[in-house]
Amino acid sequence: MARTTLPLTNTQIKNAKAKTKEYSLADGGGLALRIKPNGSRLWIFNYSKPFTKKRANMSFGMFPELSLAAARELSGEARRLLAKNVDPKQDKDQKAEKAAFADKLSLQLVAQEWLQVKRSEVSNEHAEDIRRSLEIHIFPRLGNVPIHLITAPKVIDTLRPVEAKGSLETVKRQCQRINEVMWFAVNSGLIDHNPLVSIKKTFMAPIKNNMPTIKPDQLPQLMCDLNKANIKLVTRCLIEWQLQTMVRPGEAAGSRWGEIDRETEVWHIPAERMKKKRAHKVPLSPQMIRLLDTIHPITGHREHIFCGDRNPRAPINKQTANMALKRMGYGGKLVAHGMRSLASTILNEHQFPSDIVEFALAHVDKNKTRDDYNKAEYLELRRKMMCWWSDYVQHAADGHLS
Repeated sequence: MARTTLPLTNTQIKNAKAKTKEYSLADGGGLALRIKPNGSRLWIFNYSKPFTKKRANMSFGMFPELSLAAARELSGEARRLLAKNVDPKQDKDQKAEKAAFADKLSLQLVAQEWLQVKRSEVSNEHAEDIRRSLEIHIFPRLGNVPIHLITAPKVIDTLRPVEAKGSLETVKRQCQRINEVMWFAVNSGLIDHNPLVSIKKTFMAPIKNNMPTIKPDQLPQLMCDLNKANIKLVTRCLIEWQLQTMVRPGEAAGSRWGEIDRETEVWHIPAERMKKKRAHKVPLSPQMIRLLDTIHPITGHREHIFCGDRNPRAPINKQTANMALKRMGYGGKLVAHGMRSLASTILNEHQFPSDIVEFALAHVDKNKTRDDYNKAEYLELRRKMMCWWSDYVQHAADGHLS
């Protein structure tokens, strides 16, 4: 007849006396309380290892710190793992090791690893902007917090002061960026889930404002103001270069002489300087070539076409064009990036194919499948369009637009 183990009671445990030799009080199901000669009481779980079937002991903790009810709960969890052929002691050790490892992985360390991967997708300039923004808004309070202890309330509390200042666009960007860090941690096996998925819903949404730009019929006045402006020649050429090439401010400011192919009359912008990490070619119109000829005597011996004022070995600041436009009276009316919108509007109004215009703007097709298969560069079609656009700008400058 099989021996039946009666469950322990709290009274039995409290009345159990220490003996000269260690002994155990069985509770059943592999759980027992081991009583040592010094009077200490340790909960032990005895089980048969999966596959090998060797007997093993696993300690749960001391009584009374760990109560009878809590010990039984741990015992039940261990038996559930064994039913799945999982060794409960190995599982406990692995979790402890993972927790110890996670404690060493701060949010800042994980964010740095994520940013190394992110750099392969965005321009160096954009990657630096991300790094600086995290250092300003996130790391001072949360940088040293272990990644597995990052919670929605902590991040929300960190960003509330930024929201209070009215910097809603900054809050939106920080929510996006720290979510990317957390998803990186999930996909790397550092944490089990991302607790920040919906934090942006706790903040006020920013009012979407398009980049300030002017209407097409205001282009002649812009060219007139640019011609009369009391600005340096390099700045004047930068503004017109960006207007005619339709590139982004950072891409224009970082232009290098080595990127210009005078033989084919094409400007080759490498992938690392582009926002979407995709190399871009700009067919050069005669007017663009003349712009280069104008500035060559000043910066032709340098690496950058538009050199910095204080440091000629570095490119001009990308905000230089914006500051010049502001001094010209276009503050709140036009920014350098808005010239891309102006060009797009005029080209579309004059019936140029939208695909060609979008390619000239270096926009990535939102249809990922079509974007992957469509590798056409439309170089000659874009050359005709860019020559037309330069002629249009020149006619505006000459006051000959109808």
